[in-house]
Amino acid sequence: MVLGAGVGRSAGSISGKMMGDAVRSVLPILTVVAVLLGVWMLSVVPMNIHLAADQAQRDGVVVVPDTPIARQDVGAVALALRNPAVVPMTYVLDRPRLPGPQQVAAELWKTTFGVKVTSKKSLVYHGWVTLSATLLGFAIGTTLGIALAVGIVFSRTMDLSVMPWAIASQTIPILALAPMIIVMLGSLGIQGLLPKAIISAYLSFFPVVVGMVKGLRSPDGMQLDLLRTYHASASQGFWKLRLPASMPYLFASLKIGISAALVGAIVGELPTGARAGFGARMLVGDQYGQPLVTWAALFAAAITAAVLVGIFSLAERASLKRMGMVR
Repeated sequence: MVLGAGVGRSAGSISGKMMGDAVRSVLPILTVVAVLLGVWMLSVVPMNIHLAADQAQRDGVVVVPDTPIARQDVGAVALALRNPAVVPMTYVLDRPRLPGPQQVAAELWKTTFGVKVTSKKSLVYHGWVTLSATLLGFAIGTTLGIALAVGIVFSRTMDLSVMPWAIASQTIPILALAPMIIVMLGSLGIQGLLPKAIISAYLSFFPVVVGMVKGLRSPDGMQLDLLRTYHASASQGFWKLRLPASMPYLFASLKIGISAALVGAIVGELPTGARAGFGARMLVGDQYGQPLVTWAALFAAAITAAVLVGIFSLAERASLKRMGMVR
C-alpha cells in the first residue's frame, strides 16, 4: 500500500511538472499574440475613422465636422474623439484601409470552409497552387544546397570559389530577379510551375548551404583524430561522424528554407499576373479594392508556412530522438 501510494504521488508530481512546463512554454506565446491583437484593434480606429465618418454621414448620422473636406484637416484621433458614435463603424467597413481581426477571420473562414475546394474563391485551391511550386522549389534548393555544402567542406577550391558567389547571390533583390527569371524562361516557352519553383529554389538553397556547411564542420578535432586513429576513410568519416553531427543544423536550415521557398513562390506569382495562388489572391484584392481578400490570403500563407515549419519540427524531433540526441 505504501509503495502504491508513493508511485501515485510520483506520477502525480511528474504530471504536474509536465503541465507546468506546458503552461510556461505557451504563456509567452499567448502574451505576444494578445499584445499584437490589442495593437491591431486599436490601430483600426485611426486608420478607418475618416472612411467610417463619410459612411456614417451618408447613412444620416450627424458627424463633426459636417463636410468631408473639413474632416480631412482633422487628425484621426481627434476625429474619433469628436465622433465616438462612429468608432464602432470602423470595425465593420466593407472596404477598410485596415480590416479588423474579426473581419479577416470571417473572410478566412468563408474562403476556406464556406466554398467548394475547386472554386476559384477557395483559399484551399489557391494554397495548393502555391504549395506545389513551393515544394518543388524547396526540393531543388535543398538538393543543390546539400550538394554544394558537401563540396565546400571537402574541396578547398570550392570553398574559396563557390561560397563567396553563394553569399553574393543573396544580395540581389528577389523582386528585381523574379521578373527577369520569368521573362527569360517565358521566352524559352517555359511557363507555369517551373519558373516559380526556380525562384523558390533560389531563396531556399542558401540557408541550407550555410547550415549544412556549419554542421559538417561541427565535429571537433578530437573526434576527427579518433577517426584517423581507426584509419577511417573520408567517406566513412562523412557517414559516421560529419553527417550525423550536421542533422541539428540541417533541420534548422530546412525550417528557414521552407518558409523562404513559400515566399519565393508567392513573389513568383506577382509579376506574371497569375490567376491562381496566394500571390494571385493578393493581387486581386489590391487591384479591385478588396483588402479583406488580400489579408485573408496573407494570413493563409502565414498559416501554411507555420504548418510546414511545424512538420519539419516534428521530423527533427523524431530523427534526433532516434539518433539519441534528444530524449
